[in-house]
Amino acid sequence: MFIKLNDRVYINLDRITRTKIDHVEDGIRVRFYEGKDQVAKSQKFEDVKAADKWLKELLKKVI
Repeated sequence: MFIKLNDRVYINLDRITRTKIDHVEDGIRVRFYEGKDQVAKSQKFEDVKAADKWLKELLKKVI
């Protein structure tokens, strides 16, 4: 099932094997993986709690 990640990116959740909330050089982002390969990442967040809330809202649309 495809879901809109942002204005330009749709991801196929059937192929996503892992998500990770990660501290990167420009902030906190949610990363999406197919196996070991990163296929998409979210916008920047101020803290982990905000990123977790965004991810839960995104997944609620599907479930």
